[in-house]
Amino acid sequence: MDELNRLVDRYIAAWNEPDPARRHQLVAETYVEEASYVDPLAQAEGHAAIEAMIQAVQAQFPDHLFRRRGGVDGHNGRVRFAWELAGPDGETKVAGIDFGMVAADGRFQALTGFIDGAPPGRLAA
Repeated sequence: MDELNRLVDRYIAAWNEPDPARRHQLVAETYVEEASYVDPLAQAEGHAAIEAMIQAVQAQFPDHLFRRRGGVDGHNGRVRFAWELAGPDGETKVAGIDFGMVAADGRFQALTGFIDGAPPGRLAA
């Protein structure tokens, strides 16, 4: 479980990283090259597309930070965890749960995100 915790912590760190070079490094350490990500608002395949998606979310939510809610649950190469996006005031603005498939090398192969709660009109497709 320690490895899954570290993987999820890197994942969250990538979403919060403002420096493109450091974010690029975190994405490479967190996802296999051909990794896919999908949620109700976005889809991305590969490192470049995942980085662009993260940058777009950061632009839509300046000064917000992602954080994990609770622990990480995993088995048989699968993982799930809850997250939230907090505004500059520390209040939760968006929350969700992600499910991932972990590749043999310990990085994400695929992630599927679900949004549990968000203020009306706050998320754009």
